[in-house]
Amino acid sequence: MQPLDGYLVLDFSTLVPGPIATLFLAEAGAEVIKIERRNDGDDMRKYQPRWGDDSVNFALLNRGKKSIAVDLKDAKDKTRLDPLIRRADILVEQFRPGVMDRLGLGYAELSAINPKLIYCSITGYGQNGPKRQAAGHDLNYMGDTGLLALSMGDSAAPVVPPALIGDIAGGSYPAVLNILLALEARRKTGCGQWLDIAMADNLFPFMYWALGNGLAAGQWPGNGTDFATGGSPRYRLYGTRDGHVLAAAPMEQKFWEVFCETIGLDEDQRNDHLNPSVTIQKITEIIRSQDADVWRTRFENVDCCCSVVVDVQAALRDPHFKARNLFEYQVSNRNAATIPALPVPIDRSFRGPVAEVLSAPKLGGHNDILSDSSETLRNE
Repeated sequence: MQPLDGYLVLDFSTLVPGPIATLFLAEAGAEVIKIERRNDGDDMRKYQPRWGDDSVNFALLNRGKKSIAVDLKDAKDKTRLDPLIRRADILVEQFRPGVMDRLGLGYAELSAINPKLIYCSITGYGQNGPKRQAAGHDLNYMGDTGLLALSMGDSAAPVVPPALIGDIAGGSYPAVLNILLALEARRKTGCGQWLDIAMADNLFPFMYWALGNGLAAGQWPGNGTDFATGGSPRYRLYGTRDGHVLAAAPMEQKFWEVFCETIGLDEDQRNDHLNPSVTIQKITEIIRSQDADVWRTRFENVDCCCSVVVDVQAALRDPHFKARNLFEYQVSNRNAATIPALPVPIDRSFRGPVAEVLSAPKLGGHNDILSDSSETLRNE
């Protein structure tokens, strides 16, 4: 039995933060029912590239879930959800503050009919505060918290981060963490609760070092100037002669000494505390003097936390990830085509069988649950 087997999750969210959170719950055994708009459903369905009837993004983020299509603004249609709400364990929503209340689906109203309900609201800026109603996306949350300013490149050609840190690390993961904590609290008290997950709030733990340096020592980091953002030769990206990049992270002294020896750095340059910019310049020249394969071969035989950066396609071919069967689970579309499912941070012992190939749901493909739920409720 999977740890969340028997739990019912109603997912009112769209796009990324909520759907990834409920994907994790589904992979751990929960029954996840997406509550979608009639006619068009989750916006992610329309994204490119297409893979069968929906986007491949939608397929990856909604593997193994169910879908009910209703008009939440139609009182009669919305009432059909009542039996599900009464027996749901968890509800996840991602509207701006107040929207669910206006729809008659706010926490106060739903907890009155289901006191055990764990109600998780994911928003950009939280349920209170001056920015609570502000529209935003990942870049805005990172920009508003100072995270983006730590390493965004030159202002003439600023670099967009390669991951949706606010959505996933600030939204999806904290949502799952707090839902599981709420389930444990409910086990002890018998009561559900409302969880206020603000994506912007949850970015501050990623800057623990910046906050510590600034608050305790008055040393506020600049753009790419601190140890963890490229200001040190011991934690930096260096270009190779053939246009590749070496990720060098020999932070500890023992690794630094091996690194310096491996690249042949002059003895008088190895004390990087004296003049780090000079050391960086010298290492930059050395690494740029050889092709990536030369450095890949040298660093494969030593232990100093250095590797050549690869693209996503090469990462999928990496023997290490293949040996760990990271992509052994499959997701299918309604044309029976399959691709590897999104690897999720759920231990295999908690997931379903590998041989079970799951798909994302057809819009409204499980609307029969509404009549089944009503019948079940009448018989209880």
